Amino acid sequence: MLAVSNYRLFNMSAKKSFVLRLDEAAYAALEKWAADEFRSVNGQLEWIISKALKDANRSPKEKKVNIAPDSKKTGG
Repeated sequence: MLAVSNYRLFNMSAKKSFVLRLDEAAYAALEKWAADEFRSVNGQLEWIISKALKDANRSPKEKKVNIAPDSKKTGG
């Protein structure tokens, strides 16, 4: 549980948990695909969903943080 808490601190976006029901054949195929790519089933599902959202131009907008000093304000 500690690893999850630390991950959330760095990730800064909480993950929503939900139940997903799949038939056994679909789960077995997903499990093999995940293993082939060295991911967990959960990680594979996250990757598939993320890719589908990007491909459909429906990916959530990421907030960009400007960490560089603003040269206009410093006069430089």
